[in-house]
Amino acid sequence: MGIIYGWMLGGKTLADRVEEYEKRVELLGYETKNPKISPKSKTEILESLTQTAIDNKDSIFLKLESSINGLSYREAKKRLFQYGLNEIEHEKRPHWLIRLFKIIANPLVSLLLLIIVVSFFTGDLRTTVVISVMVLISVALRFFQENQAFNSAESLKSMVKTTCTVIRNSNKREVDLKQVVPGDIIELSAGDIIPADLRVIESNELFVNQSLLTGEALPVEKHAVYQPTDKNISPLELKNICFMGTNVESGHAIAIVLQTGASTYFGSLAKSITGQKVQTSFDRGVDKFTWLMIGFMGIMVPMVFLINGLTKGNWFEAFLFGISIAVGLTPEMLPAIITVNLSRGSVNMSKKKVIVKQLSSIQNFGAMNILCTDKTGTLTLNKIVLIENINILGKDDPQVLHYAYINSYYQTGFKNLLDTAVLKHAKDNKVNNVDIDYKKIDELPFDFKRRRVSIIVEDKKGKKILICKGAVEEVLSICSYYELDKKEHPLDSKALREIKQMNERYSKEGYRVIAVAHQHVNGELDGEINQKEKNLVFSGLMTFLDPPKKSAIEAIKKLNQYGIEVKILTGDNELVTNKIAKDVGIDIKGTLLGKDVEKMDDATLRKKAENTTIFAKLSPDDKRRVVEALKSSDHVVGFLGDGINDAPALRSADVGISVDGGVDIAKESAGIILLETSLNILVDGVVEGRKVFGNITKYIKMGASSNFGNMFSVLGASIFLPFLPMTAAQILVNNLLYDISQTAIPLDNVDQEYIEKPRKWQIKDIGRFMLFIGPISSIFDYMTYFIMLFVFHAWNNPSLFQTGWFVESLVTQTMIVHVIRSRKMPFFQTWASLPLIATTFTIVATGIFITFSPFAHFFSFVRLPVFYWPLLGLMLLSYIILTQLVKTWYIKKFGYN
Repeated sequence: MGIIYGWMLGGKTLADRVEEYEKRVELLGYETKNPKISPKSKTEILESLTQTAIDNKDSIFLKLESSINGLSYREAKKRLFQYGLNEIEHEKRPHWLIRLFKIIANPLVSLLLLIIVVSFFTGDLRTTVVISVMVLISVALRFFQENQAFNSAESLKSMVKTTCTVIRNSNKREVDLKQVVPGDIIELSAGDIIPADLRVIESNELFVNQSLLTGEALPVEKHAVYQPTDKNISPLELKNICFMGTNVESGHAIAIVLQTGASTYFGSLAKSITGQKVQTSFDRGVDKFTWLMIGFMGIMVPMVFLINGLTKGNWFEAFLFGISIAVGLTPEMLPAIITVNLSRGSVNMSKKKVIVKQLSSIQNFGAMNILCTDKTGTLTLNKIVLIENINILGKDDPQVLHYAYINSYYQTGFKNLLDTAVLKHAKDNKVNNVDIDYKKIDELPFDFKRRRVSIIVEDKKGKKILICKGAVEEVLSICSYYELDKKEHPLDSKALREIKQMNERYSKEGYRVIAVAHQHVNGELDGEINQKEKNLVFSGLMTFLDPPKKSAIEAIKKLNQYGIEVKILTGDNELVTNKIAKDVGIDIKGTLLGKDVEKMDDATLRKKAENTTIFAKLSPDDKRRVVEALKSSDHVVGFLGDGINDAPALRSADVGISVDGGVDIAKESAGIILLETSLNILVDGVVEGRKVFGNITKYIKMGASSNFGNMFSVLGASIFLPFLPMTAAQILVNNLLYDISQTAIPLDNVDQEYIEKPRKWQIKDIGRFMLFIGPISSIFDYMTYFIMLFVFHAWNNPSLFQTGWFVESLVTQTMIVHVIRSRKMPFFQTWASLPLIATTFTIVATGIFITFSPFAHFFSFVRLPVFYWPLLGLMLLSYIILTQLVKTWYIKKFGYN
């Protein structure tokens, strides 16, 4: 039959035929990616799953027009056309022109572009060329850096398994996940990815890992028994429904496909998070600063234009000078400084196995004061470990481990995570030689009704023993005695109560608890083993947990030292989460459950979230709402997660952090991808982010206050001088040299005190700093005016006046970086980095050289009198001292941000 069937296919596989079919459909004007049947809404999906859970097998087959033998190949092709490929909606990368436009279309770059356009049409080619070069460098750096990061992230994507076993026409076949359709019969076994939303038809000890959706480390049991109606039950708790994207931990099952692609529960979550990302703290800060500068320009430029026009009579020259003032007030190198800083931070982070997808995430790391994190795999090892094996008194008892090890070793059913933990723990404690000391006689496998497994073994002396392991209540129900110090005692009501209380206590602390019991079997076995499961001797309890990482304790302590509060947002239960939080040193202020979050409006949640540490049993949308509630309270929020259930929160956070092993949707939503799941890497990111932001704010404070002081000086000079205090070309050269001197700021040192607490944009502080520090430079500018006019008699020599002010302005504003860059005293308590020192002194020397060079006449420069230079040195020293005094007073009064 197989030969005939192969001949009918012409030697081609079914996948080849399906591919040919798709091509034929496309020729007819259709595409499987554009199905006839539209995807369901999330509400419709959940209602459909809940209803299917209570339907019997025959009703489901009837509804889906399928059978246990699967669909026919023709019907599968038809449904592929109807429902489309079994794919979820991914973030589509915009065309490179759109990505480039988004980088350009921010207020600061737009302002610079406006100045370029005006300068070009007014014939000011120098300004046009210089600012164009600055913008080009900035935009190019950011575009290529983020493009490289995206490509690195894309290279991480990989699918663990791309096929599944489908029954069609009564034959089993490996089919591409994309080709699965509603009504298909799927065979599941250990290691399989669940290809779609499924209803279990037949099962044998099926355990499914749903941590991708729930965050819960332990796998859940799935079986074919229909689910009782319960309106309050979460869809993820439906015992006979398996969800797309989860995976089979152990066992075997036959299931029918209910929904595929965007109509799955997984697909509805993915669909809800694609689209425009929210604006982060960093982006908002840059925008606010730009509007602050535009506000200053709106006042200064018209005033200078009118005063010069009215007093000098040359309105065109006044207009050009006004444009120069706009250029002077604009920190035109800011985009480049920001991008270079962020790029350097990105390079440093890449050395620590971190991929930075969005450059702004580096600064948001530094500003972050709340880190929301999932529990599983981040704070914990993401594996189940045997913690204790105890007797009825709660004391460690090796005999309990011995019995459990024999049971786990010899049972032939699917070994779950608890069995694996027992075997590993026993091996680590050198409990071995079981295969030599005992031989297996019989077994009663685990089933969902009994919820226990029993085996009978025989030792070298011929003594037989029955060992039972399973759920506490079920094991106790067949026990009549308990063992203590190798003596058996009646299991009376008092002993039973103590065991149950111990079980309840451990369960409340988040442990998974199982019981172990045994019975010596005398003589030959007569009858079935299930008849021997009675009057057993209770041996003890075993406790299991997904334990916390040792590194998490140290990392939490460091994060707290850096002023970052850690909150846990998880789909797991509150008992386990509270236990882990305490173990890693998180101070728990309060606990909030998902069912309570759903009932709260945004205002109530905002107040409650402030004083809550543990958020448990959360849905993906609950996580998003918690993150947004914290952001609305003026916090800068980071979120660390790796599952589809984390993606909405990752997208809403100021800095979204995922891991290499996370699902593609999570990595698409994140701005940072960790190649290792470690909170210690986050600590490194926080430090790097604060260094980056510290150097960015240095430039902003120095540039803005210096430019403001210069323009304040220009405004005063325009009132009483019969000529321009500095030509437009001289202002441009001055700004260009100054900006070049600041290019070494990304390489500067940052004080340890600065990185010890979160830093974010303080626009009010920047404006205030400008108003206090900026006019100090004007004091010395006016002193220079006085010296040039009354000492060197430059009333009738504009070039001499302009050269003198050019040199003084450049030297003072370039060297003052050493004062403003730190809260400490320059040259005594702190030194700038070697590149910054070299750059600033080189630029000062270059500026002075230009006034003596053969090119001096191109800029209307003349030689300055010899006596000018000692006066300049005295003014520079006085300027540094006065600025240091005002800075010290300012920090005491307003703080250092």
